[in-house]
Amino acid sequence: MGSGEWKVCRFQLFTVYHLSLFSDSPHSPRGMAVKNYRELIVWQKSMDLVELVYQTTGQFPKEELYGLTSQVRRSVVSIPSNIAEGQARKSTQEFLRFLSIAHGSRAEMETQIILANRLKYIGDHFSEQILGKSEEISRLLNGLMNSLRSEQ
Repeated sequence: MGSGEWKVCRFQLFTVYHLSLFSDSPHSPRGMAVKNYRELIVWQKSMDLVELVYQTTGQFPKEELYGLTSQVRRSVVSIPSNIAEGQARKSTQEFLRFLSIAHGSRAEMETQIILANRLKYIGDHFSEQILGKSEEISRLLNGLMNSLRSEQ
C-alpha cells in the first residue's frame, strides 16, 4: 500500500443487514486498499445527512439563523469533513482520532436535532429521519474504527 491508502479487510456491518464499508465502485472492491475517502460508505452517507439537515434547517425560524441553525449545520458538516481529513492523514492512529471527532460531531448534531424537535422547529417525521440516518452513520463509524484497530 502506498501512502494515503488504508487496507480495511474482512469488515461487514454487524447489523441485521450486511453492507460493505466501501461503495460498489470497481475501484474499491471489498478488502482492497482505499485510496480516497469518497470510497467510504460512511463518508457518502454522511454527505447525504448533510444535505438532509440543510434542507430541514431551512424551515427553522429566521431568528435562529445565527443560533441553532448555524450550530446544527456546523456540527453535521464536521462529520464527513473529519472522516475525509482523517483518511488523508498518514497514520492509523490519526485516522482513528478524526473518526472519533466525527463521532462526537454526530452526537452533537443529534442533540441539536432533538432540541429543534422539542422547540417545534421540526416535526417528528424529519427528526426521526435524521436520527435514523445518524444511527446508521454511528454503526458505520464504529465498524470502521474497530476494523482499523484490528489491523494495527
